[in-house]
Amino acid sequence: MSEMITTHVSDGYFDGYLALPNSGEGPGILLIQEIFGVNSHIKKVADKLAEEGFVVLAPDLFWRLQPHANFGYEGQDKEKAFALMQKFDEKLGLLDLKAASGVLRYHSACTGRMASMGFCLGGKLAFRLAAHTNLNCAVSYYPGGIDACLDEANNIKCKTILHFGVEDQLIPESVRDKVKADLSQYKNFTVYEYENVGHGFNCDERASYNKDAADLAYKRSLEVLKGELGL
Repeated sequence: MSEMITTHVSDGYFDGYLALPNSGEGPGILLIQEIFGVNSHIKKVADKLAEEGFVVLAPDLFWRLQPHANFGYEGQDKEKAFALMQKFDEKLGLLDLKAASGVLRYHSACTGRMASMGFCLGGKLAFRLAAHTNLNCAVSYYPGGIDACLDEANNIKCKTILHFGVEDQLIPESVRDKVKADLSQYKNFTVYEYENVGHGFNCDERASYNKDAADLAYKRSLEVLKGELGL
């Protein structure tokens, strides 16, 4: 079951893809897109999580630039997605995500406990949102640019896991080492690295997809989500 719902903010409004479990209710997951928009991959992830019993909302991050942006992963689509990322205002994006998390938390289907989960740009924002609002856990896949906001880890009190591909050229070993070193002082962070996989390994629509790594990362994510959200 899925539908589109609207979040209102001070300067407008934006839509989000809401996936509902068969039970009709459950804990919430705010699912944060890659730079490619709320596309078929993100919707598939939302639907898969809903099948596990979660209420999942994937908000449209790029609504100020191009509402309902929906891109593939190669050619002109890839170029357009990167162009939007360059124009994206992360400060406003975080405010939008906080507003969307409120919409999800108080949705009639949501039982109250909530997590953030995101990929690439969304992985970074899933981490940052946990520092800026009250969440019960956070899951971050290959979060590009996270090394620039590691100082926010001190404000994250919930259990948080991060997934990285060892062959990720966008997040090199030096960045991963910094992430591991900086987060090692906190007990609520776990960093996983996956051998022989690169950026976007979770997405079955990308050439970098690796089923074994994706399945293992999903299993680990699900354990945390179910454990912390009480499902």
